[in-house]
Amino acid sequence: MKKTLFDKIWDAHVVESIPNGPDILYIDKHLIHEVTSPQAFNELKEREIPVFRPDKIVATADHNTPTENQHLPVKDLLSRKQLKELSQNCEENNITLYGLGHPYNGIVHVMAPELGITQPGMTIVCGDSHTSTHGAFGTIAFGIGTSQVSQVFASQCLLVEKPKKLRVNVNGKLKKGVLPKDVILYIISQIGTNAGTGYFCEYAGNVFEEMSMEGRMTVCNMSIEMGARGGLIAPDETTFEYVKGKEFAPKGDEFDKQVAYWKTLKTDADAEFDKEFNFDAEDIEPMITYGTNPGMGIKITGAIPLEGGKSDAKALAYMGFKPGESLLNKPINWIFIGSCTNSRIEDFREAAKYIKGRQKAENVNALIVPGSRQVASQIKSEGLDKIFEDAGFKLRQPGCSACLAMNDDKIPEGEYCVSTSNRNFEGRQGQGSRTILASPLTAAATAVAGKLVDFTQNLN
Repeated sequence: MKKTLFDKIWDAHVVESIPNGPDILYIDKHLIHEVTSPQAFNELKEREIPVFRPDKIVATADHNTPTENQHLPVKDLLSRKQLKELSQNCEENNITLYGLGHPYNGIVHVMAPELGITQPGMTIVCGDSHTSTHGAFGTIAFGIGTSQVSQVFASQCLLVEKPKKLRVNVNGKLKKGVLPKDVILYIISQIGTNAGTGYFCEYAGNVFEEMSMEGRMTVCNMSIEMGARGGLIAPDETTFEYVKGKEFAPKGDEFDKQVAYWKTLKTDADAEFDKEFNFDAEDIEPMITYGTNPGMGIKITGAIPLEGGKSDAKALAYMGFKPGESLLNKPINWIFIGSCTNSRIEDFREAAKYIKGRQKAENVNALIVPGSRQVASQIKSEGLDKIFEDAGFKLRQPGCSACLAMNDDKIPEGEYCVSTSNRNFEGRQGQGSRTILASPLTAAATAVAGKLVDFTQNLN
């Protein structure tokens, strides 16, 4: 029987199948952070159940950490409590923690790939919906709830229904100024936020094959925003080259042995999917969102659709926009380049390339937040920090930052933020804040102009 990439990885991890029910799936890596793990640890303590395989768990602090003065005690009491609990729980259970200040600290979906913890063919879970990021390596990775975090702590397995299979194909040549973030925002704008519900998505076509690993992570990161349980891309030479030499990647003969296996991880010709979409790369342009879900997206040169239901009207009222309106020349108060979607070195290189020799507009507050301490070091070693600071941008310390308003970095009520994060829900970046999702290049160009512009005319 012909198998998809997803089938091959899933089937290799099934411990037992319950007739007409879910599978018991073995989990290779369990990533945890300070927000969703404390309740799970408490449940285990109450039931006197030990953590089954602590060496398969890696912890980091990211969600509610400050991005300034990380060497000082955390001011917010809840954040301080959660960080302390994470440290205590990891110590008591012999779990590796990369806490604030550690050279490997960072957003969980940034630090794990850059350390080689994420590898092709794995199953990876985390108490965070954007765990789908790791699918860029040809990995079944998805977010789980707190009760499931307990389940994996206790058994290193998960009771889960096998999702159906979806494939999104994008072929052709991308236009100048179109980044991976634009590709995924375009896909979601075309198929909607529910198209992937009940499915696991494979991305295929030459656009993804030619994309860097960091670009693939951006795409897979937002799979959850189309409703999919996760997304993945077949591993190839780009993947192997990225993993090679990473701190926790296999070395020497073991690496070669793994690559031989990883090369088998591709969808068989004629394997069947339950649903499939096809797009032409030439139709994609730099994208922005205008509403309060990631599916409400348009080309930056486009106009807000004239037709819509009650929810569309509510979203436009919240955002202060009107049907049919073009958002070109719309003044913007903030830009945020960061989050698990776009806080890797390539994102900052793209932004710096545009910003170099320019100044941010006076009406814009510009936040640059690296996804990890390693990315922060790269920014400095490549001299990007000077470009950002000379242009008036604020370079912060690593963390989730303004993506989700769980820390000090919040967008004020009523103000517009062009953000490279993944969600534009009401209040996502702060109560009453108005989020416009976009690529790092669009955010950089907006910061310079002080408004939304068709920056593609300024590209060399």
